[in-house]
Amino acid sequence: MSWLVVLLILYVIWDVNYFIRCVFTVFAGRLFQRKRKVTDTTAIYGLCTSQDVDIFIRHMNNARYLRELDFARFHFYALTGLYERIRERRGGAVQGASSVRYRRTIPIFHPYKIQTKLIWWDDKAIYLEQQFITLSDGFVRAVAMSKQNITNCNVLEVLKTYPETAQRPEKPEELKLWLDAIELSSQKLRKDK
Repeated sequence: MSWLVVLLILYVIWDVNYFIRCVFTVFAGRLFQRKRKVTDTTAIYGLCTSQDVDIFIRHMNNARYLRELDFARFHFYALTGLYERIRERRGGAVQGASSVRYRRTIPIFHPYKIQTKLIWWDDKAIYLEQQFITLSDGFVRAVAMSKQNITNCNVLEVLKTYPETAQRPEKPEELKLWLDAIELSSQKLRKDK
């Protein structure tokens, strides 16, 4: 009986489902999928359930998109081995910025996939593009850009260990504009100090 109380308390104060899903996503990817090049697109699948929807119980709520993007990033790190290479250098990865463009909702009980792709990098961060695509029609429902700050190590040095990154791609125009907007915001915040 006491272990049930402990379990209940854990569910109340700690998001147990989130951590279970993280572990499942990483280990399922490692066990059942082949390793990928860091420049490959990875994909995870999901279903919009009653736990994912907004107050009107019609479609996925905005906060759930961000949560699902976490799982897709963890999956990307696991399949490419990128996080292990960062950790070998005593580094870490933290979300530096993200932007989501919602194009159409994902209705309740609709399956979808999230594709994750490394689109550019500099010495301090990697930049990912992630897309929510419904399986029924192949429509891109949302597009997210993510800046993953890599701490305590040089990204260029880490990525040199991947032969496929010998030539860095050109920075996509939408990434340039997004980074400019972030810089403008940072300048404003520095002025406000």
